[in-house]
Amino acid sequence: MGEFGLIKHLTKDIKPVQPSTKKGVGDDCAVMDFGSKKVLMTTDMLLEGIHFNLEYVPLKHLGYKAAVVNFSDIYAMNGTPTQITVSLGISKRFSVEDIEALYSGIRLACERYNVDLVGGDTCSSMTGLTISITCLGTAAAKDIVYRNGAKLNDLICVSGNLGTAYMGLQLLERERLAGAEQPDFAGKEYLLERQLKPEARRDILESLRKAGVKPTAMMDISDGLSSELLHICSQSGVGCCVYEDKLPIDYEAAALAEEMNLNIVTCALNGGEDYELLFTCSLDDYEKLIPVDDLYIIGHITKPEYGCNLIGRNGEELTLKAQGWQAFDK
Repeated sequence: MGEFGLIKHLTKDIKPVQPSTKKGVGDDCAVMDFGSKKVLMTTDMLLEGIHFNLEYVPLKHLGYKAAVVNFSDIYAMNGTPTQITVSLGISKRFSVEDIEALYSGIRLACERYNVDLVGGDTCSSMTGLTISITCLGTAAAKDIVYRNGAKLNDLICVSGNLGTAYMGLQLLERERLAGAEQPDFAGKEYLLERQLKPEARRDILESLRKAGVKPTAMMDISDGLSSELLHICSQSGVGCCVYEDKLPIDYEAAALAEEMNLNIVTCALNGGEDYELLFTCSLDDYEKLIPVDDLYIIGHITKPEYGCNLIGRNGEELTLKAQGWQAFDK
């Protein structure tokens, strides 16, 4: 079934009974109505050996990343993160100092994004380290952006660059497998930072608000551009057209991909953990989008019968497939 197939299977008959529940399963966050502002809630779990490898991931960086990826989900709904709870499963090989390092990263992320750490849970683990963070946020009802709002002829936009975090992971894995005492990271520091210490794109939302632009649909890119774009198209009932020559790709990532005999476009489409924002906007907002820094228009929304396609540099048309992170792949 895959992760999303299983979620759909398990939750297809769930119907909210509380009038305060405005949006349940199926978006970056649940949405609840408790008054003048809506409350957003998301949760994310990281498992040692599945989501991170402590052979090369510093615990402080891991704590920072674990918090930021939750903040990113709130921003992907056009909201503001406000509080988190942190739950840990800890095996006996971790010392108090190790967990202090992990928490120092979480606390640093909270300080930088003005989020309060308000609780959590700890328990023993037989399988290493498990981190589960739940994040709350707020937004006015008129500001919330869901995945299902993309319309025909809307522009498709992304922030930052794509595939860079994936290439950072490839670099770390290469040096780990080589067993080098002094890993060769010279000139590739940006790739490492994108993998080990990502940032949520609060700045992009601030720029869009200043420009007077509200996206029609939005997600953050955690599982890869293709996967996230297919989610938006499926939930919005539309197709899409994305242009290869419009994809924002970092020079360092492209150079490493060539060195490792990887196709950088494939990495940009399917590499996960960029945590950039992917969103659609009305064509009428085109002139407002152009001045926004670090923002790229990569395609447009089409009729559903046209499908979801990538237009290559020579005009060839390729069907987009979700080849990004699959939670239940072996």
